[in-house]
Amino acid sequence: MRHRVKGRKLGRTASHRKATLNALATQLLRYKKIKTTTAKAKETKRFVEPLITKAKKNDTAARRYVARFIKDKEVLKELFGDIVEKVGDRPGGYTRVVKLGNRAGDAAELSIIELVDYNEVTAPKKKETKGTEESKAKKTKKAPKKEEAVEAEVVEEKAENKTTNAKSTTKKKTGETKEDKTEKPKAASEKKTDDKAENEVKEEKKEEDKAQKETSSEKKEDK
Repeated sequence: MRHRVKGRKLGRTASHRKATLNALATQLLRYKKIKTTTAKAKETKRFVEPLITKAKKNDTAARRYVARFIKDKEVLKELFGDIVEKVGDRPGGYTRVVKLGNRAGDAAELSIIELVDYNEVTAPKKKETKGTEESKAKKTKKAPKKEEAVEAEVVEEKAENKTTNAKSTTKKKTGETKEDKTEKPKAASEKKTDDKAENEVKEEKKEEDKAQKETSSEKKEDK
């Protein structure tokens, strides 16, 4: 019987189990959040938290010890740099396991394991409830009304501008027509005066010619 026996075998041999936990710990430190089965997530939590506590010492012995399990050099640098600074004085409890439900197919229980101090980066998006969806729908419905009101104001302004422009054009046209009407009688009167003057000049010439003819006829008679 397995009474008071710690740990899970995970259906693997000892070497395979160690390799699996090393890989899961490396991926967790790299991406700050991974999705796996609940059994693996809990075993990864027990495996990776002592490594983070060891890394807080930040000396050569701690680096050599952690490097036995974390083979990736970039992840080691990040662990002893950013992650240790972010953890600060937290006394353990660096990770969190969140259950997601059963997986389709084999019905295995899934979970997310994540670093607590990186919750801002890995925070899931909130699901929209019916109330929020309805409120958003109402806001989207109300927004077009404002736009319609603005468009109506713009249309009214354009109509006013058109009316003012039409009035100004009509005034200009009426002014031009009046000027044309006034100019036409003036031109006609000027033409009449010119014609009268020409007729008078012609009549004067005729009278002079008559007078000359009369004088010439009188002279002949006297002779």
